[in-house]
Amino acid sequence: MTLWHQLTRLLAFEIANGGQVSVITRLDRETSGLVLVAKTHHSARDLHTLIERQQLTKHYLAIVWGWPPDNEFEVDQPLLRQGTIAPSKIWLKQTVDPSGYPSRTEFRIKNRFENEHGKFALLECEPLTGRTHQIRVHLAFSGHPIVGDKIYGPDENCYLEFIETGWTPALAAQLLIDHQALHASSLAFTVGTEEFSFSSPLPDDLRAFCEPEIKAEE
Repeated sequence: MTLWHQLTRLLAFEIANGGQVSVITRLDRETSGLVLVAKTHHSARDLHTLIERQQLTKHYLAIVWGWPPDNEFEVDQPLLRQGTIAPSKIWLKQTVDPSGYPSRTEFRIKNRFENEHGKFALLECEPLTGRTHQIRVHLAFSGHPIVGDKIYGPDENCYLEFIETGWTPALAAQLLIDHQALHASSLAFTVGTEEFSFSSPLPDDLRAFCEPEIKAEE
């Protein structure tokens, strides 16, 4: 059952009394974490206005391959769908290109660690624009793709193989985790004079990948 169907069942009373379900912040299929939902047309309009004015702050946590050299860095690179400029096996795949839409993401290293598979870093990510796959593409562009990313990780054919065969030991050897290690960890915004802030801890499987160096999200 999709999130949409679950929400319509959960909010059946509100919908029956004139409400509506609007998903304000969407996540990629394999990204975990917070999703912001409005229950009325009025609140949906207000929240979309905040996003357009860049007054809704979102933070993500990502586990990436390797150790970025700087503790804080920004990727300011335009993005567009790869298929518009070159052949692509994956219709939704995005790429960095000068003709793309302006896209900026800020990154801050929370922890560097090593395990049996090599060196990794836990990053806090703040997208300053809202392009498709933005964080994933910008990290891959920086040379530090997200662990478990089937499209922007070691080989885009991992995605095609997964669609055909499901999760296999061969894919596990390349990707390490069966979904991209990207988690929507916090949301904050102000409506009128009221401030709202929500947070979600790193899921158990991602937390375990970081152990023993990190026991809990700082």
